[in-house]
Amino acid sequence: MKTIDLSLLVALDALLAEESVAGAARRLNLSEPSASRALARLRAALGDPLLVRAGRRLVATPKALALRGRVRSLVEQAEDLFREEGEAETARLERTFTIRSNDAFAGPYAARLTERVSTEAPRVTLRFVPEGEEDSESLRSGAVDLDIGALGTMGPEMRTQRLFVDAFVGIVGAGHPLASGLVTPERFAGFPHVSASRRGKVVGPIDAALGRLGVRRSVTLVVPSYYSAIITVAASPRLVGAVPGRLAEEGARRLDLRTFKLPVVTDPVDVYQIWHPRFDADPAHRWLRETVRAVVDAE
Repeated sequence: MKTIDLSLLVALDALLAEESVAGAARRLNLSEPSASRALARLRAALGDPLLVRAGRRLVATPKALALRGRVRSLVEQAEDLFREEGEAETARLERTFTIRSNDAFAGPYAARLTERVSTEAPRVTLRFVPEGEEDSESLRSGAVDLDIGALGTMGPEMRTQRLFVDAFVGIVGAGHPLASGLVTPERFAGFPHVSASRRGKVVGPIDAALGRLGVRRSVTLVVPSYYSAIITVAASPRLVGAVPGRLAEEGARRLDLRTFKLPVVTDPVDVYQIWHPRFDADPAHRWLRETVRAVVDAE
């Protein structure tokens, strides 16, 4: 078996990140000739040039691009292995966290969370992905670091923390008749409605609550997200929408919208952050969860 110098892994990580021998040398606190020799050894070991000249700069080869993420992950794991347990070194943390969430969290909090993260950990990137199949597999596999939303069908081993409780409210444009006066079930149902459903459902809990009162509304438009519903309502003189309250408040601050209490009772919306137990003690993940909690609590 060929003996591998594992120090080359750190050199490879720096070279692929910088795409520059000089930049890698600075990052590793080495001389340029030493970094150049490391690149030569890596080329021989991997059977690929890794970085090739393109004009006045170096660019990564396809193989180097394919290796970049794996190498970064291995180096991060090695750093975690030797790092003392405790607080994450956020100023030096270089990582992309994938957060699965819908508009109910991302709308009111994504910008605030990004501001805080950028201040404490400028090399961290937050990657929000939309809800899809809310199961545990993506958390188990590491494809998603943190799930923010309803508990759904998460596995029993998942760790959870409730962030807040929300409730749906009505939204209309500022000139809409429902922007003033008492909103009764009959008045509410007397206008065309837009419904937000990523699965395209026309009927939901609001319709069930109205039905118990003998009232039926007309849903004339279904859109895939709450944000789409907010923008659509803002552009319409007649449409009525219903979205989570915190998102509605955010939309009303930025658009000419009015919110009102729904004339029917619907179940509250419990919003949790959910993660896999293997990240319980990980300093970087713990810092992320604490930061999410702090941003929500600061409202």
